Amino acid sequence: MEIIHLSAECYPIAKVGGLGDVVGALPKYQNKLGHVAKVVMPAYQTKFMQENEFEVVYDGWSKLGFHNFPVRIFREKTNKLGFDLYLVHISGLMDREKVYGYDDDTERFLAYQISVLDWICQWEHRPDVIHCHDHHTGLVPFMMAYCQQFRNISNVPTVLTIHNAQYQGQFGWDKLHYIPSFDLWKSGQLDWRGAINPLASAIKCSWRVTTVSPSYLDEISFRANGLEDLLAQERGKSVGILNGIDNDVWNPSADAMLEKQFSVKTVEAGKKANKAALCSVFNLDPEKPLYTFIGRLVGEKGADLLPDIFYNALHQANGDINVLVLGSGDPQVEGRLNHLKDVFPGNYNAYIGYNEQLSHQIYAGADFLLMPSRVEPCGLNQMYALRYGTIPIVRRIGGLKDTVIDIGDAGFGICHDQTSVWDVNHAMGRAYELYLDKKKVKEIRKFMMQLDHSWDNAAQQYIDLYQI
Repeated sequence: MEIIHLSAECYPIAKVGGLGDVVGALPKYQNKLGHVAKVVMPAYQTKFMQENEFEVVYDGWSKLGFHNFPVRIFREKTNKLGFDLYLVHISGLMDREKVYGYDDDTERFLAYQISVLDWICQWEHRPDVIHCHDHHTGLVPFMMAYCQQFRNISNVPTVLTIHNAQYQGQFGWDKLHYIPSFDLWKSGQLDWRGAINPLASAIKCSWRVTTVSPSYLDEISFRANGLEDLLAQERGKSVGILNGIDNDVWNPSADAMLEKQFSVKTVEAGKKANKAALCSVFNLDPEKPLYTFIGRLVGEKGADLLPDIFYNALHQANGDINVLVLGSGDPQVEGRLNHLKDVFPGNYNAYIGYNEQLSHQIYAGADFLLMPSRVEPCGLNQMYALRYGTIPIVRRIGGLKDTVIDIGDAGFGICHDQTSVWDVNHAMGRAYELYLDKKKVKEIRKFMMQLDHSWDNAAQQYIDLYQI
């Protein structure tokens, strides 16, 4: 089976969040199952693009509205990622450093989608399935089904995976002319609440819809930023498949980014060495429990509450705990988190920005990872933490609920029910009590490091879905 994954992100080429991790791993594991999975994404001006070898596989022209533009598609030569990687170069639109955040994002991702379909239409064969990820590729199922220039691939099955239903890519009908010619009677397949909504259109037009955890599929039936009724209508073709993690990338016994590699048998010594190195860099005491947060500093992640959460926890602990933050996002939150460095020197620190190596070091050296999310479709950080022997403190929502069991229920994590300062502080207090029970912590670490959250099972579930 030949599977084409279309995505705006793919680790290590370009990653903003969990979407990049998923698309960077799922195809590799599908290939291991004996299939041919490929990724086609925009050619951003990233470090990966500059440092690797590519060959041109396609030179052509595509059209966005009344504008014709040249398209060049590159293939990474060495297959170093475990799958064929194709990058779509569109001069002036996709050749930028950042993935998102430009005023012309609508035009950028529409041009990318049209270019990909123009290219596939020229193949001598047809892929078995086209797998679209989030709204950036959400108009592909519609265009394949209804646009005249893509009619020779209209019978290729399409699958949509919703990584986050809060972001839908909607834009006004004044840009309808960007979409290749189709029967205007089909315009309803694009519409949701008076706008062209790529995510809604993909939900309507895809042959199958998946979410990145079973619980998230349930949750978006009543909280999906306006798509609740549509998702309820299309529930019959929808399924929740829990994301996995790439055990080749996230492997503490072979992770070159760590101060000291470790396994289940050597977890205590390994975490102690990594914690000491981490605390040395950030002026923290390795003898105290280390609470951490890694991620985007946005409301979905509960990050707006972090300054108050950490202020209260550090004030009440009277110097008995440490806190370390890695992330970026809301400038106001960034400023407040930075300010805490002056309030609690020696007990608190923060790195504002993105740093892949530091994230690995924090997972390896921390005692606890906080995820007080308001929305968490799947969550990968908690699975990384489990793999590295770091106990997750999570809200019971989405994929967090599917992957973390509270110690009070004979589990291995600390769970709470609300994204509130009080709830998280209470959970941190429970974590401190657990930290004092060294024997219990050792048992939990060894147990959770052996949990299997690899992509093997999820990759097979997707293959089964394609064949229905």
